[in-house]
Amino acid sequence: MSKQSIHTKKELQGYRKELRKKLTPAEAFLWTQLKSRQLDSKRFTKQHSIGYYIVDFYCASERLIIELDGQGHFTTEGQEYDRKRTMYLESLGYKVIRFENKMVFDHLPSVIKEIRDCFCKA
Repeated sequence: MSKQSIHTKKELQGYRKELRKKLTPAEAFLWTQLKSRQLDSKRFTKQHSIGYYIVDFYCASERLIIELDGQGHFTTEGQEYDRKRTMYLESLGYKVIRFENKMVFDHLPSVIKEIRDCFCKA
């Protein structure tokens, strides 16, 4: 499977666009730290699709996916969906890290540190 065939599938374009317009408060808050290469000059995209999953934030150079979890992720069904999704993304060689929405607001410096800790050291 080529890289292009799993990224930004055309059939998900409209949905990605809608999600970008309707970021959750936690996504919008973290995006202020990630956009425009503000974090160690790394380029992040928001609401990026890989396969048929749309991830919250994606850094191609680091093969890093950041997911923010709200209440819907804490149900049994939500946790099972997230587990399958993470397994799929990791099987493609991506690193997936997750934060509860509350963590982004209450402990932003530690969230940023954990993201930085995932960057490959040159």
